[in-house]
Amino acid sequence: MKIIISNASPEPIYQQIGTQIKTQIISGELVEGAPLPSIRKLAQELHISVITTKRAYEELEKEGFIDTVVGKGTFVAIQNMELLREKKMKSIEDQMTKLVQEAQRMGIDLTELQEILTILYTEND
Repeated sequence: MKIIISNASPEPIYQQIGTQIKTQIISGELVEGAPLPSIRKLAQELHISVITTKRAYEELEKEGFIDTVVGKGTFVAIQNMELLREKKMKSIEDQMTKLVQEAQRMGIDLTELQEILTILYTEND
């Protein structure tokens, strides 16, 4: 599991950790049942407080991304496939919203944007 903390980010560190773990789960890099580092170990690896790591794990558990089993550790939660698809779609929608806003700022109309998307989409087939 790779997590990069940015001091320049306005996002709190615990949110940066949570966002990156969620992204790895949604993308399939972290699979159901995969063990996560202990709170203490992750804190040591990232050179941050265990309190910060604990908060990140608590938030992820509340959102249903991870499960903690006392005495065994923390694991990627078994995901409802429909819910996971919805989370992936939401992630794509968020990225596309930013893209559309940027295109509008640059004066790119919908037809041009659709053409760009079509080219990029078919190129990756």
